[in-house]
Amino acid sequence: MPMDPLPDLATLALADIARLAEEKKIPPVELWNPSHCGHSDMRIARDGTWFHQGSPIGREAMVRLFSTILRREPDGSYVLVTPAEKLDIAVEDAPFVAVEMKAEGTGNAARLGFRLNTGDLITADAEHPLRFTDGENGPRPYLQVRGGLEALVARPVYYDLVALALENPDNPPGVWSNGAFFPIEATA
Repeated sequence: MPMDPLPDLATLALADIARLAEEKKIPPVELWNPSHCGHSDMRIARDGTWFHQGSPIGREAMVRLFSTILRREPDGSYVLVTPAEKLDIAVEDAPFVAVEMKAEGTGNAARLGFRLNTGDLITADAEHPLRFTDGENGPRPYLQVRGGLEALVARPVYYDLVALALENPDNPPGVWSNGAFFPIEATA
């Protein structure tokens, strides 16, 4: 069964992005508790590339499918889970990358929508906050996706966030989305 083509983020209003994000049906992985079956021989690289047995997975539809059965365990590890099996997957940083952003509105009425490398659409809000940590090469921004899964915000998108923050008079500098304020300062 072919997957729906990804919509063009530039042509969508943020209300459309929010609606599409809500409509996306993700399997109820938090309800599945099969026995651990071993390692999947899969890895998600820091840049968001998915690998199987050392080779990149070239089929975007396969990556999108696997991303829907990804779960973060209470100990911080990652697994691919179905009702019948649970397999470890190595994740170098965050399992997703926010590769595109769209902003509408200003100040506390602003809304920020993001597209992930898997095609998922996320609107930043209290349930999907942005956070910033210190990294070797400067701040590392992350967006909460679901169930403890995060997206690393790609560097060009981070620069867009900083530009928005500099337009606002807030102290500390930060961005607003759906009534929530996200300071652009590293947390522990």
